Amino acid sequence: MSFASDSDGVVFALLGPTASGKSSLALQLAERLPIEIVSVDSGQVYRGMDIGTAKPSSAERARVSHHLIDVVAPTERYSAGRFRDEAIAAVGQIMARGRRPLLVGGTMLYYRALAHGIDPLPAADAALRAAIASEARRRGWPALHAELAKVDPASAQRIMPNDAQRIQRALEVFRAAGRPISALHSGVRAEPPFRLAGFALMPRDRAALHGRIARRFDAMLSAGLIAELEALRGAHALEGSMTSMRCVGYRQIWEHLEGRISRAQMREQAIAATRQLAKRQMTWLRSVAEVELLDPARSSLAGEMAARLERG
Repeated sequence: MSFASDSDGVVFALLGPTASGKSSLALQLAERLPIEIVSVDSGQVYRGMDIGTAKPSSAERARVSHHLIDVVAPTERYSAGRFRDEAIAAVGQIMARGRRPLLVGGTMLYYRALAHGIDPLPAADAALRAAIASEARRRGWPALHAELAKVDPASAQRIMPNDAQRIQRALEVFRAAGRPISALHSGVRAEPPFRLAGFALMPRDRAALHGRIARRFDAMLSAGLIAELEALRGAHALEGSMTSMRCVGYRQIWEHLEGRISRAQMREQAIAATRQLAKRQMTWLRSVAEVELLDPARSSLAGEMAARLERG
């Protein structure tokens, strides 16, 4: 099966909430079409964070080329701006080889950066981040969310009171720039050098999705997720405030290894946080007019998607 001409420059993206079946569908498509996968996942960029990010196995990567996986060490930062630059470069290289790139993942900030560009914001400030994290340990993230609501009500309205990463970034920007992050968004679109066609898996059965999330996290624990983080802590000078360690699952296991919560509490909190993440992802996807929503339960979905990708 061959692709139609790529002269129209269309690049497809397969998005969706965590545990919705994106990776499985992408691999099915790659069995039918000459696809290379470009990861849109803020956790899979970190080397050594394999189990907790549901990174494709070595066998899967041998079957299908994957890009933007294992890019940086867990002690390094990886930004949406860097993702945009490297995703555009990867797409160009794949198309130059006569193959078709397929963007796959659930990090909506990355997809938004690729589709619309990013706003110039203050660079990350390690000292400010550390100070905010210290405040959160003393007062709790809901208290810092209340502080954010006073200085940036627009951001506070869209950020959940327990969304530590976004609260920290919003407060960091405000303290560094003296202006709320919501006021710094220019709204200027910066299109990528190709046409982007987005599709998203949107599970209709919320209870079934929650069940998959719980089973998947239990499978990660059985596969050695706690030992994976222990090994990373032994090999790197990791801190709990680092971006890599804010990934769902790793954040809760960090708290467990620090003795702050029990194993049972860690499991419960990690599953709850993953459900909240899935809810935010679905809310965002429903708000984006240019992304077509698909039912992952349809048995014919792989065949239909393969036909659409082939047509371009």
